[in-house]
Amino acid sequence: MALYEYKGLNLKGKNVKGAIEADSQRSAQSRLKKDGIFVIEIKSKKRVQKKSGKNSFGGKASTEDLSMMTRQLATLLKANIPLVDTLAAVSDQVEHPGLKSALSEIRDSVNEGTALNRAMAKYPKYFSKIFVSMTEAGETSGTLDQILLRLAEFAESQDELNQKIKSAMIYPVVMLIFTTLMLMGLFVYVIPKITVIFEQTDMQLPWYSQIVIDMSEFLVNYWWGVIAGMIGSYFCFRFWKNTPNGSKQWDRIVLRLPIVGKLARMVAVSRFTRTLSTLLTGGVPMLQAMDIVKNVVDSDPIEIAIENARDNISEGESIAGPLRKSGEFPPIVLHMVAIGEKTGDLENMLTQVSESYDFQVKTQVQGLTALLEPLLIVVMGVVIGIIVVAIMIPIFEMSNLGG
Repeated sequence: MALYEYKGLNLKGKNVKGAIEADSQRSAQSRLKKDGIFVIEIKSKKRVQKKSGKNSFGGKASTEDLSMMTRQLATLLKANIPLVDTLAAVSDQVEHPGLKSALSEIRDSVNEGTALNRAMAKYPKYFSKIFVSMTEAGETSGTLDQILLRLAEFAESQDELNQKIKSAMIYPVVMLIFTTLMLMGLFVYVIPKITVIFEQTDMQLPWYSQIVIDMSEFLVNYWWGVIAGMIGSYFCFRFWKNTPNGSKQWDRIVLRLPIVGKLARMVAVSRFTRTLSTLLTGGVPMLQAMDIVKNVVDSDPIEIAIENARDNISEGESIAGPLRKSGEFPPIVLHMVAIGEKTGDLENMLTQVSESYDFQVKTQVQGLTALLEPLLIVVMGVVIGIIVVAIMIPIFEMSNLGG
């Protein structure tokens, strides 16, 4: 089937536009006419290749675009507007071109009798397994509007947490770059000019001054090698980290790091509990939910723990027991999960855990940022101070000898 873009007028005389899949242009016009659209212009359109994405909704469209689109769908469905009309209205409102095209094609598929979740599953670039599974559960239970609203809230909460972490990293990275450039300036431009003075005398330099001068000479002569080595090391690290074994080893290393490891574990636990709560509340079966949630934690040891727990659950065990055996989850999380299972309120308990860990992550990130700011300034001052002292002491000695 070919894809056609069209512009036309609906029965109320309003301008409409979109895309439709049909065997021929005549067939497309005929279908549009049956839908009450008078075609003004129609032309063939090349399909956009579908690729899987990496964010919580699986696409390159921003979280804001996806969340707003999801909320609009939920609002219109809650107002008892037919699904096909809802999809048409929302596709006209969406600004992201790829998402707009996908929604238009989904609307055509739904109009032909395809279930919404199956139509969305054809576009993994924008609709991940979480979205598709939740949509299927909503269609089955007749609560699609409520499920879509939960999906929007889920995406927003995950995005807020990610933005907090990213914004906290900006200052340390800027300070690191600034310090590196300043040190390079001292070693490559300032120290060589002062070294000329020492070369004109026969005085014996202190060992620490000689080390600084040797480092300066090395950077002046082999700066290109240092830069090439840094770039090469970066790409080697990226290559290793992107291999299956490298990725697993790196995840294990991160979890063992002081401070950072604790923070990484908290983020993974927060993602696990919030995603699982969202899926279970949406009516997704436990085993299917565990299959989905293991892909969002972004940590191999925790992913393995969830996968093993899923296998044990399929054999009749509780969820808390297998997670406890892994040793990857904090005791408070296991305790609350166990209580949730006993009381039949697992979804609510998982939500409380995720909210608690989101708060702890934000607090810890803010604390780390507040600590790093003065710490980086002190470290930068100490390093530069050592270099200055190593150079100035011989100059003072020369002045005393000259006096």
